Amino acid sequence: MHKAYTTRTQAVHRAKAIAITRQKNGSVTLPLLLGAAAIVAATLIPQITRAGTFSPPQGCTLTVTVQNRSCTVSQFYQCSHDAAGDQRTAIFDKDGLTYESRIDAETRWMESYSHRTGIKDRLIAEARDHASYSTLLETGMDDFDFWTESNTGERLHRVGQDKLTGRKVTIDGVELEETRFQLTTFNAAGDVLIKRSGQQYINRDLGRFLGGTEVGTDWTGQRTETNDSPVLFSFPDEEGYGETTPQFDCDQMMTQLLQERAQL
Repeated sequence: MHKAYTTRTQAVHRAKAIAITRQKNGSVTLPLLLGAAAIVAATLIPQITRAGTFSPPQGCTLTVTVQNRSCTVSQFYQCSHDAAGDQRTAIFDKDGLTYESRIDAETRWMESYSHRTGIKDRLIAEARDHASYSTLLETGMDDFDFWTESNTGERLHRVGQDKLTGRKVTIDGVELEETRFQLTTFNAAGDVLIKRSGQQYINRDLGRFLGGTEVGTDWTGQRTETNDSPVLFSFPDEEGYGETTPQFDCDQMMTQLLQERAQL
């Protein structure tokens, strides 16, 4: 699973929402693709027990809490009712729970849900080349070419590559291996929606990708630069375990949000 097409896939939907709003002002013409919120099964919904403390759903165990740049905090957890090797993520920003996803043992993106837009995306089983974490570890490189479908009926085509750079870094005592990636997202008609490239990390013990820095350009020509790199890791019995309040770059993200709203 490539982190860039999980948390960042909502950027496609969000960018379209902005463009649709601009359409009212006569500047952009796009079909309305955003639908009503999907209902997520109760067994998949995490709970916030004490103020600012994450508790995974029944039958699930929180593995680690990761404080990231860009004012987010990620909760990685596993559930007994999922297939072996599956992992779930709940991401919080300063306003609370914003995003959930599930990956499999090969880090394929199986499903995701945005609490902001109500959009749920799922992996289409048939693919020219599914993402393969084991291939990346064995060969140092993995190509992927697959489709996803949302609860609005929109189908997106993802094509790209992950590559290990050979560089290792240690962040908060956790050894990470650097990757480089490129990713292009197309609509069903074959039009390019977003192109992204950048750097991320993997951790072999966790068996997953973690965020990094990336540059993206959408179909309107708008360019974005983001940094979702991990800063702090909190494992069971450590301070910060289950914490849902992000700690880093939140003032910077507020400025960016105000700038985005000014464009509407």
